[in-house]
Amino acid sequence: MRTAIFGGTFDPIHRAHLRVAQEAADRFGLDQVLLITSGNPPHKPAGATTSYEHRHRMVELACECDLRLKASRLEAGRLLSYSYDTIQLVRASLAAGDELLFLIGADAFAEIGTWYRADEVVRAVEFIVVSRPGYSYPAPAGATVHRLETLALHVSSSDIRARLAAGAAVDELTPEVLAYIRLHHLYSS
Repeated sequence: MRTAIFGGTFDPIHRAHLRVAQEAADRFGLDQVLLITSGNPPHKPAGATTSYEHRHRMVELACECDLRLKASRLEAGRLLSYSYDTIQLVRASLAAGDELLFLIGADAFAEIGTWYRADEVVRAVEFIVVSRPGYSYPAPAGATVHRLETLALHVSSSDIRARLAAGAAVDELTPEVLAYIRLHHLYSS
């Protein structure tokens, strides 16, 4: 079985996240992509994101579009969400011989050397790095990198939140996620 970890704050999850996960699954023969809602990402100040439960429920709703996409609560309630720990937990849940990959954007991958236990993260998984065609980024020594260059999706969750707060139209969300946001009055001013 080939599994990829795709973590994020998903605040909110949008169509570009889904397209990235689906295209990676198609191109690299992934049996499942675990969309892991970040519990407490160390790069975000405490309280800077919508509650975990709301963010995760939106991920669950968005994943209903493709059976290969699995919403994961692996980081729920964790003090801080480090990729090293998440990789170890996922690896422990897999069978011997299963392959584990890590789906990540080029900007985040370029900073991997600053991550907690970065050398061990690099050795623990293969990476699928999402970037623009021709975009170059540094890869740490020993990293196994597969490039996913076919996507040119310029969508940001912060822009979506701003447009929702302003009452503007938002086409980048699935209807289920948008309905959930409206039902719970998320991101409204």
